[in-house]
Amino acid sequence: MPRPLVYYISGHGFGHASRSIEVVNALLALAPDLPIHIRTAAPRWLFDLTVRGPFVFDVLTTDPGVVQHDSLSLDAAETIRRADAYVRDLPVLAAREAEALRAVDAAFVMADIPPLALEAARLAGVPAMALGNFTWDWIFRDYPSGAAAADALGAVYRRGGRAFRLPLCGGFETIPEIIDLPLIARRARYAPAETRARLGLPGGRLALVSFGGYGVSGIDLDALSRTGGWSLLVSASVPFGPDRVPLAQVAARGALHPLDEPAMYAMGLRYEDVVAAVDVVVTKPGYGIISECAANDTALLYTDRGQFIEYGVLVREMPRYVRCAYLAQAEILTGHWQTALDQLIATPGPATRAAVDGAEVAARWILAQLN
Repeated sequence: MPRPLVYYISGHGFGHASRSIEVVNALLALAPDLPIHIRTAAPRWLFDLTVRGPFVFDVLTTDPGVVQHDSLSLDAAETIRRADAYVRDLPVLAAREAEALRAVDAAFVMADIPPLALEAARLAGVPAMALGNFTWDWIFRDYPSGAAAADALGAVYRRGGRAFRLPLCGGFETIPEIIDLPLIARRARYAPAETRARLGLPGGRLALVSFGGYGVSGIDLDALSRTGGWSLLVSASVPFGPDRVPLAQVAARGALHPLDEPAMYAMGLRYEDVVAAVDVVVTKPGYGIISECAANDTALLYTDRGQFIEYGVLVREMPRYVRCAYLAQAEILTGHWQTALDQLIATPGPATRAAVDGAEVAARWILAQLN
C-alpha cells in the first residue's frame, strides 16, 4: 500500500474545499490506490458527495479565516484577534500535527492554504506544497493591527518554500518557489437543458443567487419577486431576505424560486451543473464561483463584500475570464436587479476561453514527486 498524501484545506468558505476536491479527484483518477487523508473544518457532506474515491476525513480547524456577519459583511477586529491567537498557538498546533503526520507515515502534504500544514510538514520532515490564489499573510496585512500576524505567517510560508499559484491571485511574495497553474474549476457533467428538466426549472432566463452558506440579510423580497423576464433561483436552506429566514419559509412568488439543494444532490446533480444551466450567477466575488462561471460559460453579476483585499484583485482580473458586471450592494439589497441583469446578458464575453485543467496539472506534478 502506498504511503498517504495528507491534504489540509481551509474551512473559510467553500472555494478552498471545492477546488481541492478537484485536485483529489484528479489524483484518484491517475492513482486510484493512493491513500488520501483530508484534514479540514469544511463540511464533510461536501466531500462525501463529490470525492470520487475513498478518503480518510478528520475535522481540523486549519486557519482562522475571516470572521463574517453574513456573506457581504465581516468583522475585521475579530478577524485579527483570531489571527493573533492562531499565531500564538501555532508552535503547539504544528507540533501536534507533525506527530499526526508521522503516525500515518505521510508521504506528502498539500495545503490550501493553511500555514499550519506547512509548518507541521517541515517539523515532520515531509515534503509539502501549498496551493491557492492568495496567502493568509497577504490577507491579514490589509487590516488594522494585522501586521504582526502577517509577519509571523509570512515566515511560515517562507520556510514552507513552494506553492502552486492559481490565477486571480494576490500575495505569494513570501513563498520562494512558485509554479503557476491554470484555473482549477468544477465543470458541469450535464447539458444545461437536462439539468433544467431534471430540476423542473422554469424556461426563459435564469439567474442563480449564490452568496454561500452565510446568507444575506436585508434584501427586499417583494421588489426582487417583481424582476421581469427572469426566474431567480435561491437555495431553500440558506438564510435570505429581511429576516434572514430560509427561502423555504417564504412563499415562492413571482420571480423567486427555491432551489432544493439536498434533492439536487440526491438525483446526482451538483452545484456546478446548476451554474452551467443558468444564464447569470448573482454573487460576491470569490475564486470558486468565478472559476466555475468561467468553466461553464456563465455570466456573473457581482457586488462588494466588505474589507477583503482579495476583492480588488478579483474585480480587476475576472473580466479576462467571465462576462461580468457590478451592482452596488445598496441596489442588491433593494431588490432592483432588473436593469443590471438585462444589460449583462447582452454584454459580450471574453474573447477566449480560459484553460481550466489546473487540477490535472497539479495532480501529475504531485504524483511525479511520489514516484
